[in-house]
Amino acid sequence: MIPTQMPIDAVLPELLASLRSFNNAVLVAEPGAGKTTRVPLALLDQPWLAGKKVLMLEPRRLAARSAAQFMAKMIGEQPGETVGYRVRLDTRISARTRIEVITEGVLTRMLQEDPALEQVGAVLFDEFHERHLHGDLGLALCLQSQQLLREDLRLVVMSATLAAGPIAELLGGAPVVRSEGRLYPVVTQYAAARRAGPIEPVMARTIVEGLLAHEGDVLAFLPGVAEIRRTARLLAGSGLAANIRVEELHGSLPLEKQDAAIAPCAPGNRKVVLATSIAESSLTVEGIKIVVDSGLMRIPRFSPRTGMTRLETVPVSAASADQRRGRAGRTASGICYRLWTELEHPYLPEQSTPEILEADLASLALELGVWGVQDPRELEWLTPPPTAAYEQAISLLRQLNAVQADGKPTAAGAQIAQFGLHPRLGAMILKASDFGMLREACELAALLSDKDLLPQERNVDVQLRLELLHRLTGRNQLSKMDGRGDHPSIPFAYRIAAQADQWERAAAQYAKAQTASQSQDKPPIGVLLAFAYPDRIAQRRSDGRYLLASGRGAVLPELQPLSRSPFLAACELDDAGTESRIRLAAELELGDLNAHLSSYVTKEAAVEWDTLAQAVRARQRTRLGTIVLKETILQKPDESEVADTLLSAIRQEGFAMLPMSKQAQQLQSRMKLMALAGQDWPSATDEALLDTVDEWLKPHIYGMKSRSDLQRLPMAQLLEGRLSYKQKQELDEQVPTHIVVPSGSRIPVDYSDPESPVLAVRLQELFGMKDTPRLARGKLPVTLHLLSPSQRPVQVTRDLRSFWENAYFDVKKDLKGRYPKHSWPDDPYAAVPTNRAKPRKF
Repeated sequence: MIPTQMPIDAVLPELLASLRSFNNAVLVAEPGAGKTTRVPLALLDQPWLAGKKVLMLEPRRLAARSAAQFMAKMIGEQPGETVGYRVRLDTRISARTRIEVITEGVLTRMLQEDPALEQVGAVLFDEFHERHLHGDLGLALCLQSQQLLREDLRLVVMSATLAAGPIAELLGGAPVVRSEGRLYPVVTQYAAARRAGPIEPVMARTIVEGLLAHEGDVLAFLPGVAEIRRTARLLAGSGLAANIRVEELHGSLPLEKQDAAIAPCAPGNRKVVLATSIAESSLTVEGIKIVVDSGLMRIPRFSPRTGMTRLETVPVSAASADQRRGRAGRTASGICYRLWTELEHPYLPEQSTPEILEADLASLALELGVWGVQDPRELEWLTPPPTAAYEQAISLLRQLNAVQADGKPTAAGAQIAQFGLHPRLGAMILKASDFGMLREACELAALLSDKDLLPQERNVDVQLRLELLHRLTGRNQLSKMDGRGDHPSIPFAYRIAAQADQWERAAAQYAKAQTASQSQDKPPIGVLLAFAYPDRIAQRRSDGRYLLASGRGAVLPELQPLSRSPFLAACELDDAGTESRIRLAAELELGDLNAHLSSYVTKEAAVEWDTLAQAVRARQRTRLGTIVLKETILQKPDESEVADTLLSAIRQEGFAMLPMSKQAQQLQSRMKLMALAGQDWPSATDEALLDTVDEWLKPHIYGMKSRSDLQRLPMAQLLEGRLSYKQKQELDEQVPTHIVVPSGSRIPVDYSDPESPVLAVRLQELFGMKDTPRLARGKLPVTLHLLSPSQRPVQVTRDLRSFWENAYFDVKKDLKGRYPKHSWPDDPYAAVPTNRAKPRKF
């Protein structure tokens, strides 16, 4: 039944008036208010549209098809007449079509083919709060098109839970129109206690409870297909009434099964729809009056560090929870069971994280290159692309030969962008044409873009999936499976084959141009995968683990036929833990790398420090990324490079590498002391000397390769070589190696601590000396260790005068008793210094 009145109808006049005065507008309307189906139709008779089309973007294919079908029904037509849609593998468009409901990627392709959108008068971005990557990109491109080419183009951003302020500002201060009404009320019931354990048993019990307590059908939100299947099994064993059917609803289902899930039940029957976030917005599932929300969703998160994406299960945002709740009030009053407590609800994030912040940006970067933008900052974004992820994307595109060094697309890159699939897979398709393997590459691309044909299969070999695809679709008539018509994967197989057909047609022109260069030697599919994933070529280690070309470790989940393969092309990995788990791969041989992947192979002369051998080792290496394919001894390495490597080891391990004799250590300490005394002296700390080894050490280590070779270095001479003749003279004067004391003895100075040099001298040799000797331009007194006749310290002081006048007399009494044959005068100032027991008599 089509409602004659919807809440959105009350604000349509305001929206239309805004679009007559402004080019842009923001529409915020409650879930179920009718904005998706009412607004496009209301625009058709607007004078400014002037017979042009209205494009409406939907985040998901199912929502796009459903919205178009509903609008067509409202005006008594079939899809493809006034209202049509364009989604992957399904299009209903004619010359009469005025409203096109499209998915976000379709808009990108339309803009690339016609940047001015000459036949379009308005673009509506529905459910923009979901913040999908292509939605953000489409809006950024439309804004630039509007500014540079189409001042008359109208842009309307619509959502039920959108924070309107930032988007209105992005749209140049666009007016915000709000619809506060909801067609039917929805009661919300929270869980009584915080959930512990798996979600599926709780979900199944709540569904049964809802069916018993309320009328109508059930829409249950779960994070992924695995949870949906487990919940379905629990429901099958719960004794549901015979008139209740359980349907799945997720993006990997064939279109006909998706349609069946949202279709109304026959009179007297009920249904339970187990869905992912696909059913969250812009979709009316007929008969739904009960929503059961797990509060969970599964999102991809990309790591620029590893270049891989992993799926994570996270709590939904409050905005998404509100959208899900609204599904229960689309056609009648309803109830929403939330499987979290009311106390937990305020801790949900307000909005979902924009996909642009967590996604692989390779496709976006390529689209920007084709658009003519090398720096994403040239466009206006609600959320700009993160720098690290964008730079990683550009690096990958260069590796795939999709963009040039300046970021502009190559001819191959422009072709890849037209496929509308990940650049990795597009690069594989184009490269495969060189070997006459275009069909195989398109099939591989379609397989990897969809759900696994063998989701329970532990063998990760992609070849198994390709062979199954051929059997299920009848390509290989000699190996058809018995009972093929009953195989549950047949619908998926035909969808994959249809997608492969589409890409094969798109690549046919390019392939035809390459026919002359086709190789007669068809490589294994592992080579094709390597063209898409050159950074994920993996080499088997001795322990059975693998090393990826990117440098990351990887492991097969268990022992299997591919476990002994010397090389793999891994096309699907998870990024959890310290090593990635290989989910899908194909075998490679070293000969495959040499024959077909030589463009990824490099040769280098590696001169490195071997910590174990404490020596420089020079090797000639053939490598693919971090994988070393071959290594030989480099007979004549560059001497300067060897010296630099040796210096690098010295910097890393410090002065322990160098033969610092006592003389060299003392010289360094004296130089440190002078540097402390005056800024005109070069620093002689370990850090300063290590920072400047290129200047004072490198010329003297040519020909040396090891730590043992370094032991021949005359370190004292090398350090002294850093000083000018004048500095050497001043060093000897101000920080001497020895000090002549009153007795005439030449006593060495201990500079172990350059901030406190020590002069250890017998007390009797200092008679007549009034003050402590001072060093470094008089700035630093030496520390006197005053010794007894037996060379034992009796006093430590830096103030000799104070010692003579205060402590000497107590010390004298002690020494006189222990050394009676020695002279201990009462007046040390007037006494004759001696290095004997008693002064000489002349």
